[in-house]
Amino acid sequence: MSEFDEKAQDWDTPESQERAANIAEAIRSHVPLSPAMSAFDYGCGTGQLSFELREDIGPITLADNSEGMLEVLRDKIKTASADDMTPVKLNLSNDPLPDKHFDLIYTMMTLHHIPDTRKILGQFHALLNDGGYVCVADLDEEDGSFHGHDVDDVHRGFDREELAKLAEDAGFTDIRFSTAYNMEHEVNEEGETKMFPIFLMVARKDS
Repeated sequence: MSEFDEKAQDWDTPESQERAANIAEAIRSHVPLSPAMSAFDYGCGTGQLSFELREDIGPITLADNSEGMLEVLRDKIKTASADDMTPVKLNLSNDPLPDKHFDLIYTMMTLHHIPDTRKILGQFHALLNDGGYVCVADLDEEDGSFHGHDVDDVHRGFDREELAKLAEDAGFTDIRFSTAYNMEHEVNEEGETKMFPIFLMVARKDS
């Protein structure tokens, strides 16, 4: 069982829902959302961001590699009778690309868990329809205290200019950044907290 499988049942908290709501609002502010848009939520977890956005967009494919997260998500979809939401188990670091293409791809606090940033941005570009948008919400570069200084299998956030260059290399244009949310997060066993800015990067695939 993975770390995320273990956390799944307790993942939805008022704090995590507030974060998703703020990131959803930032996406609305920067992307002309439409019910005609097909969407792909990568690293969806329990689907918090998609539930915030579902009334603004069309059918959503929600992908995660944690079975525990997907179990919670399936229950939420059933409860909401959300027939426009389709959960799939997928890890783009190892699995083939889906056959579908999308008008909108978004990901929330997932990129820093993916070792090869350049590769995943290229895969997002390949999955987008021409004229489509990618929205990445993640941590600004930080000192390692978010996950703990002894954790070495995650990125310590991202430098915006460096990430923009990687997105440009992947073929994206019109790359823009904003600060979507400031997250208070516990950083040690004594309960000390710090504020961590979460950026939103929005970019397009040329039509």
